[in-house]
Amino acid sequence: MKFGIVFFPTVGPSDKSAEVYFDEALRLVDLAEELGFEHVKIVEHYFFSYGGYSPDPVTFLAAAAGRTRRVRLGTSATIPAFQHPVKLAGKLAMLDNISHGRLDAAFGRAFLPDEFKAFGIPMDESRDRFVEGVDAIKRLWTEEDVVFDGTFHRFGPVTLLPRPVQQPHPPVFVTTARSAESCAEAGRAGHHLQTVPNVMSTEELQSRLAVYRAEGAASGRTPGTEQIHFSYPCVVAEDGQEARRKGRVDDDRNSAAIRDAVASWGTTRSEAYPGYEKLVEATKTSHFESKMEQNKLLIGSPDQVRSQLEQISQWFGDDITISLGVHSGHLSYEDAAATMRLMAEQVLPKLNGGRG
Repeated sequence: MKFGIVFFPTVGPSDKSAEVYFDEALRLVDLAEELGFEHVKIVEHYFFSYGGYSPDPVTFLAAAAGRTRRVRLGTSATIPAFQHPVKLAGKLAMLDNISHGRLDAAFGRAFLPDEFKAFGIPMDESRDRFVEGVDAIKRLWTEEDVVFDGTFHRFGPVTLLPRPVQQPHPPVFVTTARSAESCAEAGRAGHHLQTVPNVMSTEELQSRLAVYRAEGAASGRTPGTEQIHFSYPCVVAEDGQEARRKGRVDDDRNSAAIRDAVASWGTTRSEAYPGYEKLVEATKTSHFESKMEQNKLLIGSPDQVRSQLEQISQWFGDDITISLGVHSGHLSYEDAAATMRLMAEQVLPKLNGGRG
């Protein structure tokens, strides 16, 4: 297993200013570099406390690039449907150069109706816009005099500058929360995979990973070359009860944030998102204790979290990468830093294979 950190702010101005949140997050980036974590990531969302402090991952990661030399920098994820592919390809290529080739480029479809409405994009087009956008970006990174004639974008001939440092292009990840077909498409396209285990059962996730790996192998990918990243909220303290108390506070606030963000699914339907209308009810029945029982949250003492990770390894394999959600903004910087230090010093060294 490899380990990094992911930032998914779920705070708003009434909780903590964006200025303070990003000051804290960038200090944690410094700590991730110091402690030897593999990557730093951040999401893209808008308007709500559910990720709304991060409308542009590239801006944050460029700041992170300027204060680090080793840690990889990942979008988790950026949304092609909301940007012209020439613009997004150029921003990401700049980041790859600024960071001397440390970019991991993850792309997602998005799923919040209010975001699509604000950008004037029909939700039913999201899958096609995603596929077209990623294809255009990869061509812009790898080809010259690109002529692109898509359904949503037409341009060319153009040659993108700057060219990415990583050749033929930065690693491309597909980020998916619930869609089995997105996992299959990612495998067929030869892309890496990012997902969130706490939105589905262990059996469902195992099935999706099997499909992803099978589709990749059928498309010619060498088994074992794919990267699979999971994101877990994480709170670690020397005292397990203290960790659970703080973790419960964090999870309750995170759950409230997503309830507000998905509320419009109560009146929205889209053929591209079958079953998503059930999200409203699902967020009402999500409980901290049941998540803990199912190992959907990494919370406890160092020994307790190590045991959780060993169980996760048995379920999904020891070749996965874990992104630790250490700072949604509701707990203090000191709490997040303590989690990272305890993970690096007391949890990871005791796992089979260490950090990988």
